[in-house]
Amino acid sequence: MSWLFDASICFGAGETQIGWTIGPAIILPLIATASLYAVGASRLWRRSRRAQALRSQEALLFVAGWAALAIALVTPLHALSEHLFVAHMIEHELMMIVAAPLIVVSGPGAAMIWGLPRSWRRGLGQLLHGGFLSATWRHLARPVVATVLHGVAIWIWHVPGLFEAALERGFLHYAQHASFLGTALLFWWVMLPRKGGEQGLGACVMHLFLTSMHTSLLGVLLLLSPRLWYPENTSLSGLWGLSPLEDQQLAGLVMWVPGGLIYGGAALLPAGLWIRSSSRSVEEATHALPAR
Repeated sequence: MSWLFDASICFGAGETQIGWTIGPAIILPLIATASLYAVGASRLWRRSRRAQALRSQEALLFVAGWAALAIALVTPLHALSEHLFVAHMIEHELMMIVAAPLIVVSGPGAAMIWGLPRSWRRGLGQLLHGGFLSATWRHLARPVVATVLHGVAIWIWHVPGLFEAALERGFLHYAQHASFLGTALLFWWVMLPRKGGEQGLGACVMHLFLTSMHTSLLGVLLLLSPRLWYPENTSLSGLWGLSPLEDQQLAGLVMWVPGGLIYGGAALLPAGLWIRSSSRSVEEATHALPAR
């Protein structure tokens, strides 16, 4: 089954060959997702020409998120990430703090559903509105649940034994990626503001800052640790002028600074909307007071 995960087109020589990853486990979902979105978006485009400007913006955001995901999983960055820890960290950050929020902001749900055959759309609608699935989704879409799931995925896969096991086994490696991306999509869907969700803005601000703090903490631990956490993931560090420990320190810096800043910076958006919503409520309450 290794061909399913590890097929690649390699460039270079000997043990240092690095290439494009073309395993079906990566390529097929990417192609299927892009095709489904393209078909659905074109159908929606034809049905509502008045919303073309908005749909164009959404499509650009989706393409940007999809491209970031492809860069992380298909380009030589993915193959390099198995031998250079900082490349591994960049790959994960691209998935969780670039691709995931861009895809969420693009709102691909409607286009994806419209990309399905009509009979499938009806069946999917009935299934999604079923009692069990609907109740499960409402539970998962709570800020505390999304934050815990995303945090657990990040921390548990950085346990040294599990991290190195994922490097050695293709299935575990892609299970790691799936959990990172899946929990990140859920997290950003819950945290990013959307119409009608003003009542939860305060909680979103808190959970975004909490996520910024614990991911930064993990980055700092990697940066300051005097020993290697994942020796097997630093085999090519010397080719880039880095010692294995320097490779780990640079990876920790990537998680701490860009990662922490994006999670923390994203909290400013719901914070601003929360303040504006609170101010509007105060003004409305003031105007509603009887004049003396």
